[in-house]
Amino acid sequence: MTANKYDIRTGIVGLGNIGQFHAERLRELGVEFVGGMDVAAEARNRFARRYDVDVYDDHQKLYDTIDAVIVTTPNRFHEEYAVDAFERDLHVLLEKPLAHSIDSARRIADAASSSDTYCAVGFNNRFANTVQIVKSRIDRGDLGEVTHIEANYVRRRGIPGRGSWFTRRQIAGGGALIDLGVHAVDLAMYLLDYPDTKEVNGVTRSEFGSREEYAYLEMWADDSGPGGFDVDDSASAFVRCAGDETISLEVAWATNRPANHEFVVRGTDAAATFDLLEGTLSFHSASSIGPDHLEDTVVETHQNDTHTDELRAFFDEIVEGRSDDDSIAQALAVQEIIDAVYRSSGAGRTISLEE
Repeated sequence: MTANKYDIRTGIVGLGNIGQFHAERLRELGVEFVGGMDVAAEARNRFARRYDVDVYDDHQKLYDTIDAVIVTTPNRFHEEYAVDAFERDLHVLLEKPLAHSIDSARRIADAASSSDTYCAVGFNNRFANTVQIVKSRIDRGDLGEVTHIEANYVRRRGIPGRGSWFTRRQIAGGGALIDLGVHAVDLAMYLLDYPDTKEVNGVTRSEFGSREEYAYLEMWADDSGPGGFDVDDSASAFVRCAGDETISLEVAWATNRPANHEFVVRGTDAAATFDLLEGTLSFHSASSIGPDHLEDTVVETHQNDTHTDELRAFFDEIVEGRSDDDSIAQALAVQEIIDAVYRSSGAGRTISLEE
């Protein structure tokens, strides 16, 4: 086993696929990984066999043994496990979204503000090399003033297992918008340096998940048919920020168009386009030096494991004693935008977040 680089006793709550995904990376990073908790005996037994750690059916028993916890449960249960962790002064990495509802998200944020420990929310795509290159260029002024971002996270057929908790509003809080949309909104807001949000207009749709003839291809959960599917499978939205920066958002689990994971970052001096999954990146500008001309620059980089880099940043934050108090506030801002899209769709009008 790798020697412990991070002397931080760490556990995981939620031992399904995402929990195992994090466990592999904890071992790779040399974190002192000591145990896990899940309400399902099968998940506990499988996890104990695979990772040779203690497992519990009560998170408080796990919390007695650790300094930091990674919460990977379905959205509805984030609040219980995160709030209890803050009350025990544990460091918390909470998988996105912050919660299944805006009220629950606010309660988590309030509890985090009362704790002296560090909390991060799992927006791993920020750590992609392409995103970090774009962010660095923005910060040094290469793009001028960034005024608009087109954010796309569109699958052609990618509902994550109809019948799973992902497709049940009571547990997930929504569908494609709260699952994929939070990533797209966070990235756009991150590149804009998280301005205040002024208003949101959006429409959510459920057009494919309830179909008997849905063309199930490949996802990480088995398809159990349309029974109980009561969430959105796509959303379109427009976000206007306080400084008139804007975001156009397209997200979908399923839609009759090619998949699209492109982000377009428009600035007054240059623009950038990158594919979130493919890792391609280009910058675009124009010049009048010599004959007028347009310039397109392709940047080559390697794709990195964003979850590993996210975990490394989380533990570095703890070890170095830095205090990034923006993580929870930014996750709450994302949740407010997502909530506003749902409210706008239901009301058929623009929702003001300044009221």
